[in-house]
Amino acid sequence: MLHTAPAYAWFVRVGDGLLKLLGLCLLAGVLVAGILFPLVGAMGVVSNRASDSIDSISADLVAKDPPLVTTITDANGKPIAYLFDQYRIPTSGDQISPTMKAALISIEDRRFYEHQGVDWKGTIRAAVSNQSGGSTQGASTLTQQYVKNYLINVVYRDNKVEQEKAQEQTIARKLREARIALQLEQKMTKDEILTGYLNVVEFSDRVFGIGAAAKAYFGTTADKLTVTQSALLAGMVNNPVALDPWKHPQAALSRRNLVIDRMVDNQKLSPDAAFAAKKQPLGVLKSVRKPVSTCVGAGPQYGFYCQYVVDYLKQIGFTDDQMKTGGYTIKTSFDANATKQALQAVTNQVPKDTKGIANVLALVKPGTKKHQVTALVANRDYGVDGSKGETSYGLPSNISNMFGAGSVYKIFTSASALEKGMGINNKIDTPPTYVSKVYKGGADSCPSAGDGFHWYCVKNAGRYPPTMTLQQGLAKSPNTGFVSLEDRIGVDGPVDMATRLGMRQTMAGNMVGRTPDPSNGREEYSVPQSAYFKSHGGKPSFTLGVSPMSPLELANVGATLMSGGMWCPPTPLVQVLDRNGRPLPLNEQPCEQAVAKPLADTLVVGLSQDDVNGGTSANAASQFHWTRPIMGKTGTTQDHKSAAFLGAMPQLAGAALTFNDSPHPEGICDATGIGPPRLCGDNGNIYGGKVPARTWFEAMTKIMAGQPVKGLPKPDKRYVDGGPELQVPNVVGKSQETATNELKKAGYRVSVQEENNKAARGTVVGQTPRGARFKGETITIYVSTGYVPPVETEDPTTTTTQPPPSGGGGGGTGGPGHGTPSHTFIPIPHPPTR
Repeated sequence: MLHTAPAYAWFVRVGDGLLKLLGLCLLAGVLVAGILFPLVGAMGVVSNRASDSIDSISADLVAKDPPLVTTITDANGKPIAYLFDQYRIPTSGDQISPTMKAALISIEDRRFYEHQGVDWKGTIRAAVSNQSGGSTQGASTLTQQYVKNYLINVVYRDNKVEQEKAQEQTIARKLREARIALQLEQKMTKDEILTGYLNVVEFSDRVFGIGAAAKAYFGTTADKLTVTQSALLAGMVNNPVALDPWKHPQAALSRRNLVIDRMVDNQKLSPDAAFAAKKQPLGVLKSVRKPVSTCVGAGPQYGFYCQYVVDYLKQIGFTDDQMKTGGYTIKTSFDANATKQALQAVTNQVPKDTKGIANVLALVKPGTKKHQVTALVANRDYGVDGSKGETSYGLPSNISNMFGAGSVYKIFTSASALEKGMGINNKIDTPPTYVSKVYKGGADSCPSAGDGFHWYCVKNAGRYPPTMTLQQGLAKSPNTGFVSLEDRIGVDGPVDMATRLGMRQTMAGNMVGRTPDPSNGREEYSVPQSAYFKSHGGKPSFTLGVSPMSPLELANVGATLMSGGMWCPPTPLVQVLDRNGRPLPLNEQPCEQAVAKPLADTLVVGLSQDDVNGGTSANAASQFHWTRPIMGKTGTTQDHKSAAFLGAMPQLAGAALTFNDSPHPEGICDATGIGPPRLCGDNGNIYGGKVPARTWFEAMTKIMAGQPVKGLPKPDKRYVDGGPELQVPNVVGKSQETATNELKKAGYRVSVQEENNKAARGTVVGQTPRGARFKGETITIYVSTGYVPPVETEDPTTTTTQPPPSGGGGGGTGGPGHGTPSHTFIPIPHPPTR
């Protein structure tokens, strides 16, 4: 018994040694199989799923592109922002300094140019050391490391499970890695492998590749890396986190000096040069220098434009991953000077620190093939720090103004009326008050429509003559004239016209500016604006611009009209190049002829009086000494929570909007001369002709300085005086039967009223209305009774009233205007006119 324990211990030691020896023999067999794998596979002896998988991965390494940085530039090609997941600057072999290559080979794989992808001598040595309990040794060649890094950083960069598998400390993983390395050595040259490795490997702080590392760490390029710089970077690839020169400077310094010593051992550096190099400090920058990987990097001024570029690319089919990894060069139509002038104007009129009031300006170039967006600015800084008043929401481009553009929407009613046959010289009625009996949904203060409903009523903010031409109405903007006009032509036409001319995202959104939710029981949430305003017979408030909208889309409406009615998507793109510099085809929406060119040209002329002759923006134009011809329209919403100005010239269109962006909506007061605008509860006094118009004219005066003055298009007679289809036949003097037939044939309904008149009985002696009226409207004709009763005397006892001739059928007097109805109006607060 006394000898049992030592004998057992000896047996265990011997058995353990045998097992280790057996393990090494098995490992040697596996490694030999690894050597022979490519040859045997090529001979067709090995054909299984494992080899298929290896072939696939090898193909990925050769074909799958590493993530690169996407660059967004302005119209002149100057970068304004970068998008990326991995900060990497692709670098060719001849762009990498020989010193860098020598340092890497010296520390990681000194026999790199001798082996065929796997250093069997080193591998067996490491395996023996690992199996015998010594320190763990990797013994991976640079080719194998290239395989591992490519799998982790490229092929499986979004797959943590596969990334972990690619780093497992197992013989199976080593064998798999070796097999792929052997294949790569057959497909790639040594320099290609070395260059590939140096482009894919990660350094600290998410910096990938030697090109990015040289710039981020030392502010230089890879071809100019010195001995000490190269040694530091070559040493870091072993463990980027532990050897971070900012967080662990002493460890990084020690590792750097070890690399320098290995360069001496490998005869890549003289001992004297190494001695001098090791005395130098790390020499890195104060912090990692790399761009921000989102639109925040564009800065507080350019960020809104960058965000629109990203949003637009998504609309036409790009994914976030493509944008962050594709290495595209996105040349945009961004105009730095226009942006500078526009930003100065919006902040001059409404300073950045103004609480609760946003002021934005969007600029678009007209054109028949493209509508290029040149500037998107706001009096807010773009960013993600809300405590500093920053926002990353696209105020100038998205549906951001929740209160609407006000009377600017009268453009859509006018365009629809012109399309139906009206002309800008045709008259519209502009009474002080108007009651729309099309829609039962007005306020309680409006006249009753019965059954607990009320009609929709409106009044003007100023005093106007009883009638105006459409052109005068667009310049003066009476509410009653356009609501009554909308009643005549129907709401559907103006609503559809808004979409056609450019408000496409806006009209597809619901009444709170979001994607409609059909499951929501409330109409304002469940349906798009294009359906909401058409429901229940049509909501006449549409022409007064009361709904959420996009400032950029409004600017594009101006570009559409100034382009002869040609709508094009407002695009920020000039060209997109792939990582190889080849232009990509873009899936942008094609341009559409939204309205006839003569109609658009004439409507532009119809809108040309806003800044002159007492138009609603005339004071703002005068303040900035504006003399160029433009089309323009102002708008203000109810309770003065928002105001807008849309203006356009042949060269440029722009929409300026001032609106409440606080969580507690209030009216806005324009305090011109005594300070900036401010929130003022229910006592707002802002109008489109004030802050928005001043913003537009201030910016455009500087942007257009030195550019030629271009006139507006020529109007078309059809849309100036109205089409023949709108001219109501003059039937006065004709018989009732003939007059009725003519009017019905022309497309009108007929109402007959008798009038005591000396003309022959049955003769039409009057009609209303005359001139231009839309088909389907009612024309009232007054038919003579052929009899005029005698005047009554003051003594009723002697007065006799003669009956009309037999067959006369008793008529009623039409009174002034031949029976024009009168209504008792109960005023309610309503959107101002300008």
